[in-house]
Amino acid sequence: MKFAFFPGCVAKGAAPELYTSTVKVAEILGIELDEKAMESASCTGAGVLQEKNQLLGDTLNARNIALAEKQNLPILTICSTCQGVMSQAEQRLENEEYRAQINETLKEEGLEYTGKTPTRHLLWIIVEEIGEKKFKSLVKRKLETLNLAPFYGCYLVRPSKALKFYENPERETCLEDLTEWVGAKVTDFPGSKACCGFPILTVNEKAALKMVGNHTSSAKDLGADAMVTPCPLCHLNLDQYQNRAAGMMKREIDLPIIHVPQLVGLALGLDPKELRINKHIISTKKLLSELSLRP
Repeated sequence: MKFAFFPGCVAKGAAPELYTSTVKVAEILGIELDEKAMESASCTGAGVLQEKNQLLGDTLNARNIALAEKQNLPILTICSTCQGVMSQAEQRLENEEYRAQINETLKEEGLEYTGKTPTRHLLWIIVEEIGEKKFKSLVKRKLETLNLAPFYGCYLVRPSKALKFYENPERETCLEDLTEWVGAKVTDFPGSKACCGFPILTVNEKAALKMVGNHTSSAKDLGADAMVTPCPLCHLNLDQYQNRAAGMMKREIDLPIIHVPQLVGLALGLDPKELRINKHIISTKKLLSELSLRP
């Protein structure tokens, strides 16, 4: 399987461990990542740009997708925010008149958006393309001692029509499914498909911290050893601001937040250092000790 690799901004900046672990696990999973196809791609706008200028945001996403279309490759992303924003743009671009308007702009670069190239999150590709049987055959280290709380965040669960849940109903539970495939136990908690608080961090920090505290403490109190997320922005918020949230709530939380590729990498037998799981703000030492591993 070959994909045009669109890692997104955060995986190349604030959370480089996500990029590193993805490259490592892709090789084992038989996924070929072509990053050159997307080397001139831009940010998706993260939903923020679209609130101010939807046409500009959709044009940027149409351009990104057109770059992959030019190479006749589907897109793989590791950012659920990018996936959600691109999916919403794709839905609006089904309108012929709107698509023609945007393609008129793309002509200047010799690009055209046709909508024939799918954009897929790594999590979806593992569940839908690789599948349970093949994935389990690659597992070298069962994570049976771990209780993990899946945290989807916003953009990988809604709007369901744009994300094509009606065509791919497994997307609704794909994170729980993967958690079970690696041998871990799923810790279900109320906030698994809620916002992490990142979008309002700069306008209402207190509310954002409260959301971080509520999600992580709820999962912790229900027995989770760690939280796993497919969204780098959720990871940044839940990991980076957890200690401040705990201080505000006047309690200890200490719940590690791990990326989906790190979870997969551990199950595939990779060394935690290769996955850079020791680079997180909330320590993963206790988590790895449960697996008799050193960070």
